Amino acid sequence: MTADAAGTARTLATAPGQPRRSGIRSRRAGRLVPYSFIAPFFLVFGLFGLYPLLYTLWVSLHRWERLTGDGGSGLANFRDLFADPDFYTATFNTFSIFVLSTVPQLILALTVAWLLDRRLRARTAWRALVLVPQYVSVVAVALVFSQLFGRDFGVVNWALEQLGLISDPVDWTADSWSSHLAISCMVMWRWTGYNALIYLAAMQAVPRDLYESALVDGAGRLLTLRRITLPAIRPTLVFTVVISTIGGLQLFAEPFLFDPQANAEGGTEHQFQTLTLMLYKYGFINNDAGYASAISWVLFLVIAAVAAVNFLVVRRLGGSAR
Repeated sequence: MTADAAGTARTLATAPGQPRRSGIRSRRAGRLVPYSFIAPFFLVFGLFGLYPLLYTLWVSLHRWERLTGDGGSGLANFRDLFADPDFYTATFNTFSIFVLSTVPQLILALTVAWLLDRRLRARTAWRALVLVPQYVSVVAVALVFSQLFGRDFGVVNWALEQLGLISDPVDWTADSWSSHLAISCMVMWRWTGYNALIYLAAMQAVPRDLYESALVDGAGRLLTLRRITLPAIRPTLVFTVVISTIGGLQLFAEPFLFDPQANAEGGTEHQFQTLTLMLYKYGFINNDAGYASAISWVLFLVIAAVAAVNFLVVRRLGGSAR
């Protein structure tokens, strides 16, 4: 056999295996394609989410001054934190403002959405007006509400005096209950319209024939709200409750700007200092990064626990409503 004939024979012998190997490579490449699409998310999350979270945990286990560096401490930061009375005061303030602002806010947002989910004149204009507070800077909102709740020339004190509800002006920044109520009003004004539009979008997705059937059976609007609307928008309710919980427990700008001194102390006796204000104080004013990191991790665990409880409660209430 000549050399040319031998080469041709080897080519013919190996030719059937080549398509098989190329098919295997193409199938492997096809399996990797979906992962290539989602890889940017995990890269960004790992770089800007997971890494800072783990690094903060590592810093919380050290006496870490922002200017001088690591001093080593183990769990001393957490022991000092749980022995600090200011931590428990800030925790109470955080939950108090959270409850006073979030619960009425979501109820009011649901009511506004329910009222807008009907045939009204200039419906688009009404829905746009509901979102106006979102266009205003939080700094401007805090400044306006600080004037409204002013002790000597505030509109709120003037209105309460005209109604005969108070005899002496209320110093809204002096006491816990008054400062919590004022900050809660600020939060409700800013976020009620936003949540109302979310609820309205969910209500618009409910099939109209369900309401028509209920009206034929003689059900009123309140009964249809309880029996049809609320079970249908349960996923949206869960979403808003969880998001509002996360935002409410991380409240910073409103109490920080409500304090005339703006020093992150939350008043002369820490009467409205939240956990995030306390974190800011130790992290950026006292330059104690280790103690601030310990606060941030405790806050993270608290938010995760409260959000999980809210998620389970809302799901169970939604299921029982059916």
